[in-house]
Amino acid sequence: MDDAALTRDVFLGGRLAIWQPRRGYRAATDPVLLAAAVEARAGQSVLELGCGAGVALLALGCRIPGLSLTGVERQADYADLARRNVAENGIPARIVTADLTALPSDLRRGFDHVLTNPPYYPPSSPGARDPGRAAALREETSLDQWLDEALKRVKSGGYLTLIHMAERLGPILTALEGRAGSVAVRPIAPREGRAAGRILVQARKDARGPLRLLAPLVMHDGPVRRGDGDDFTLGARGVLRDALPLAWD
Repeated sequence: MDDAALTRDVFLGGRLAIWQPRRGYRAATDPVLLAAAVEARAGQSVLELGCGAGVALLALGCRIPGLSLTGVERQADYADLARRNVAENGIPARIVTADLTALPSDLRRGFDHVLTNPPYYPPSSPGARDPGRAAALREETSLDQWLDEALKRVKSGGYLTLIHMAERLGPILTALEGRAGSVAVRPIAPREGRAAGRILVQARKDARGPLRLLAPLVMHDGPVRRGDGDDFTLGARGVLRDALPLAWD
């Protein structure tokens, strides 16, 4: 993509600078929340399926140095942006242009962590006019198949972490049943007293622990937005601006 068609946006309080399309799919808070929810340790292997321009992968690498990071993105333009962002932010990571249903043979192995932000909307939903945005947000690979492929890439005892719409929790739990346990669900609510629109889900492959439904992460202070300033709650600001982890307790 030509630089005139891009913006360079800061994340994590300026710790990351990310090139992304001026029009089309643009990362905001979801990939940062996803990265904050991954409980990785230096030396572990991490795979992101559908990495886009690399925000989640790089946010994780910024918070936890020493990870072996790999991102898979099928849209070539976004994969190229991810490689540029990797290089310019100085965080080692491998970006592979591939469909998650047809991964290169060297990626068909177990990783300590797999993270993913599958497309939110079913194929029947109205498509965005921008093809990149449409491909990022509307399912072409079903959610069930997406999670099946993700679970194949998690080693036994490893973790799958994902962010999705709250209304898709049922299908997500069905996809995990019998293959991953110790499932934890963190709702993400826009404001206190409002219904959660997003969920973070963590599951451990081959574990058998019970489901835990955690207290929501509330994103914004007050019942309504007032003025043009930043109204993130202390907890949300810690994750989005200060690169703090989002604990599963």
